[in-house]
Amino acid sequence: MREIILPARLLRGLPAALLLIAGGLWLHAVAGPRQALLWAIGAGLGAVLLLARFGFTGAFRRLFHDGRSEGLRAQLLLIALVAGSFLPLLALGEVGGVALRGYVFPVGVALLIGAFLFGIGMQLGGGCGSGTLYAAGAGVPRLWITLAAFIAGATLAAWQAPLWQDLPALPPLSLPALFGTGPALALSLGLLAVAALAARARERARHGRVAPMPPALLAGAVGLALLSVATLLVAGRPWAITAAFPLWGSHLVAWAGWDDPSFWPYWEDPTRIEAFLRPLWADRITVMDVGLMVGAALAAALAGRLAPWRLPRPGEVLASLIGGLLLGVGAVLASGCNISAYVGGIASGSLHGWVWILPALAGNWVGARLRPLFRLD
Repeated sequence: MREIILPARLLRGLPAALLLIAGGLWLHAVAGPRQALLWAIGAGLGAVLLLARFGFTGAFRRLFHDGRSEGLRAQLLLIALVAGSFLPLLALGEVGGVALRGYVFPVGVALLIGAFLFGIGMQLGGGCGSGTLYAAGAGVPRLWITLAAFIAGATLAAWQAPLWQDLPALPPLSLPALFGTGPALALSLGLLAVAALAARARERARHGRVAPMPPALLAGAVGLALLSVATLLVAGRPWAITAAFPLWGSHLVAWAGWDDPSFWPYWEDPTRIEAFLRPLWADRITVMDVGLMVGAALAAALAGRLAPWRLPRPGEVLASLIGGLLLGVGAVLASGCNISAYVGGIASGSLHGWVWILPALAGNWVGARLRPLFRLD
């Protein structure tokens, strides 16, 4: 009998593939088909992020340091595609029996502080919410440290919610509610186009020409947009990542017997306490986050992009710890990260999404200048 020899990449990807299949079957059995489908969507998001090398942290740093804008333009394209789909769907209110709701949150002091801290944390920690998860899934040791500190920071912010929950804030403002769906969409697309043109003009002024967007990055923006719309239609809410982190940390606190987080003011919100009292596998964001990591691990193995094992340098460890804590605190204060606040907020027609990116960019600028202190490349 002829011996069958599997390519090395297939062998390396086999554990992630088996975990992906087993996880989907288990979720279908214990939580139903919707959670299993969200698991698969999460895996798809992780694969697209990794294969396209689609990120926010590196794109912002490249914009500040080199004046190159292809990463930012890919982000703006992603938001335009998602907003063009979300706003008409959200106007319907329901599709296929699934009630649809966007992310519309207040603009206040906590959001400004949180987004700024998050921006610093991105550059020190080495990733945002999505970047941290998919890089950790690909086996980057430093990002596992960032992820642990990210969860710790988010839990710390939830524990100390009385310090920031009552800071001054404006009521949530929805552009479709204010202007109507059509005008709100036109306004959003117009602002995104202006931002893209400004980025192109800056790059041309510095380099004499505008580098084209790599095909992989373009395909990544389209793929992420399609999966974001799928998330809305299946979950009834836009894609989110960081809301799961204080949930994980609070469960760990309760399991270790350190405190009873159900009595923290943060969890007194009816929606939050409902999520806290359910099993973790019933939480859609948790399922998608873990699925994202598994999908990134599988894609990295098949594409030959699994990170080689290397112990992080002391400066990298310290940067990951500080950056992760800032990411966690910032995400909780600002009601989200790049995915739920920046992409999801703008695509939902919320003013807070547009406001979030301004202090976040300022934080990234500061964080990029702090990187040499930790000897980060």
